Amino acid sequence: MRIEYTETARKQLRKLDKTMQKRILDYMDEVSLLGNSRSRGKALVENMRGLWCYRVGDYRVICEIQDERILISALKIGHRKDIY
Repeated sequence: MRIEYTETARKQLRKLDKTMQKRILDYMDEVSLLGNSRSRGKALVENMRGLWCYRVGDYRVICEIQDERILISALKIGHRKDIY
């Protein structure tokens, strides 16, 4: 799968320190290589239904997985206390 970062996600990623940026990018690269990207993370519910969440330390990456286009769109990246 290919990972695409929205402009909002890119801005949020740039605000993090370099170590955390690398950790998140490396984790998302691992997810993109999986046969089933839903084998990690969890599905969100309620008003975020249809989105997927990946945990990287205290940070969360909120994604939309589009199987028909073989694409993971990272929508938001942030600390767990602020992301939802």
